[in-house]
Amino acid sequence: MMKIHQEKHRLSATVSDLSGSMFDDVNLSGCTFENVNLSGGKYHNVNLSGCGFDDLNMSGWTVQNVNLAGLRITNANLAGASIIGSRLEGMTIDGVEVSELQAAWNERQVGREAKES
Repeated sequence: MMKIHQEKHRLSATVSDLSGSMFDDVNLSGCTFENVNLSGGKYHNVNLSGCGFDDLNMSGWTVQNVNLAGLRITNANLAGASIIGSRLEGMTIDGVEVSELQAAWNERQVGREAKES
């Protein structure tokens, strides 16, 4: 097992198995990850601001207590996705304000309930 403690190093890992490794209080800013398997990892108190992600498989992810302000998602498969208890002000889907969609849905539900009464 290799241990690096309180040192500054540049590491290049190619065709390597680092599974089961632990990183705590580590600065990986500016690093490049390409063709990397991070499945099953646990990430807590992580700063990903300014990162770019392309060609990701995030199926089965649970994301909670996150700040996604300014997030842009394009060409994504969101089938079965669920957003619960989240602030949605200013969020758009294909240019349509989500708050407007929610208001229209709520109005439709009220009209439906009135017809059933």
